[in-house]
Amino acid sequence: MNINDSVNEIKKQLSSKLSYTSNEVAIILAAGHGKRIKSKRSKMLHEIWGVTTVERVYDACAKAIPDINSVVVVGIKAADVMKVIGKRKDTAFAYQAEQKGTGHAVQIALDEIKKSFKGVVYVLPGDMGLIDKETLIEFRNSFKTSKADMMVLTGIYEGDSAANSYGRIVRVKETDIHGKPSGKDFNNVIEIIEHKDILAIPADKTYKTNYKGRAYGFTRDELLEIREYNSGVYAFDSKKLFTLINQIDSKNAQGEIYITDLIGLFNKYNYIVGASSPKEEYVVMGFNDKSVLKEMDNIFRSKVYESLRNIIEIDDPDDFFIDQSVAEDIIEMDKLGTPLDIRIGRGVHIGKGVKLNYNLHLKKNAFISGQVAFGKNIVISENTHLSCYDNQKFTIGDNVLILEGDIIKGNVSIGSNCVIESSVNMTGSDEFPLVIGNNVLIKGTSYLFGTVVEDDIHIIHSVLINKRINRMVKRDGSVQKVRFYLPFPAGIDAVENL
Repeated sequence: MNINDSVNEIKKQLSSKLSYTSNEVAIILAAGHGKRIKSKRSKMLHEIWGVTTVERVYDACAKAIPDINSVVVVGIKAADVMKVIGKRKDTAFAYQAEQKGTGHAVQIALDEIKKSFKGVVYVLPGDMGLIDKETLIEFRNSFKTSKADMMVLTGIYEGDSAANSYGRIVRVKETDIHGKPSGKDFNNVIEIIEHKDILAIPADKTYKTNYKGRAYGFTRDELLEIREYNSGVYAFDSKKLFTLINQIDSKNAQGEIYITDLIGLFNKYNYIVGASSPKEEYVVMGFNDKSVLKEMDNIFRSKVYESLRNIIEIDDPDDFFIDQSVAEDIIEMDKLGTPLDIRIGRGVHIGKGVKLNYNLHLKKNAFISGQVAFGKNIVISENTHLSCYDNQKFTIGDNVLILEGDIIKGNVSIGSNCVIESSVNMTGSDEFPLVIGNNVLIKGTSYLFGTVVEDDIHIIHSVLINKRINRMVKRDGSVQKVRFYLPFPAGIDAVENL
C-alpha cells in the first residue's frame, strides 16, 4: 500500500458525515510542513501550552459555533494530524497530496462539501494556536452584520516592517494614478499581496492594481511599509465561494494558487469584501520558527497566570504549567466562595485530568499528570512525580504529606493521614493496583508495586511486590512494622565478584 492509499484509508476511517442542518462550515488548513520550524513533526503538531496548534484552532471553532461542521485539510504527516484530531462529529478530512497553495487547499476541502450547501464557509490556518472563542464569535458577528460576501480578519504588525513576512492588505488610496479622488471607494480592500510577490517587484517600477475600473499605483517600498496584514482567517458566502474558487490562477512568484486572490475576484464581480480586526493582536499570530512558537507559548502562560493570580498563589509567573482545563476548574472552584489556599511552586507541572483541592501546596518542580485527584490539606514536596495513564485513577486522601523526590505512578489509592517520605518509588498497574490505607508511613529507599497496605502500618527500607501487608496488633497494642523486607534475588547465578 503506497502512502496515498494509506492516508486515504485513515481519512475514510476518521471522517464523519457533515450535518447540513447547520449552515456553517470551518475549513482548517493543516497540510503545511513548515520547513523553517526545522522539525520532522508536522508544523500543526507543535504544541502551545500542551495542546497541538491544529487542535487549538479546531476547538476554538467548536466553542464559538457549537454546531459547526469542520473540514480539516491534511498533507505533510497527514496520518499524524488526522489521528490527533481523531473521529469527531460533523468533521471530515481532505487530503492535499501536493501542496500548491492555500487556494488549492480550499479547493480540495470544498470537494468534501455538497455543492448545494448554502451558508457561511470560514477558512482558518492550522498554526494559529492563540485564536480563541471570543475572537471567532466577534468575527462571525462582524461578517453577518456587515452584509459582506467575503471578510478577512486582519492584524496590525507592530515590529520592524523589514521582518514582516505576512501578506499585506492593500486598500484604495485617496487618489488613483491620474490624481483623481477615490471618493467613497477610499480605504476599501483591493487585494492581499504576498510578501514574496512584493519583493519580486522591481524597485524602480510602480505596482498597478485595479478597483472598480480605476487604477491605483504603489511603489515596492509603499507596499512593504503597509502594517495591516492578512491573518489567514476568512469568511465567505458559500455560493459565491463555490462559483469563484476555481477561477484562481497561479501567476505569481511561487506558481501557487493563493486564497488571497479571491479578493480580486470578489471585487471583479462587485461583491462586497470586508475586513475586521480582533480586540487582541496576539490571537492572529502564526509561527514559522521555534522562536515565535516559544513566544506564543509564553503569551498563553501569561493568559493563564492573569486568570489565576488572584485565586491561587503561583511562585514564579514565568515558570509553571497548569493545563487549561485544570485552570478552568480552579476558576469554577473559586466561584463557590471558599478560599482555595492553593500554592504552586516554581517549575510545577499540572497536566490534563488533575483535580486539585483545598489547602494544597505543590512545591518546586513537582510533576502531576493524569487522573490524579487530591484530597484536602496536602503537601507535595520538591521534585516529586505523580502520574497515571488516561484509563487509570490515582486518588489521595486528606492530610497527606509526600516528600522530596518520590515517584508514584499508575493505578494508585492513598488513604488519609499518610506520610510518604523521601526516596520512595511506588507503582500500581491495571491488574495489580497499589492501595495504601489510612495513617500509613512509608520511608527509606522503599519500592512498592501492586501492593495492598492496610491501615496504621509503618514500612521502612523495603521492597514489596504484589503483597498484602496486614494490620497486625502486637500485645502492647502497637501495630507491627515492616522493616528491611527484601525479596529473594532472581538471576543470582549471573552475578560474581570482581
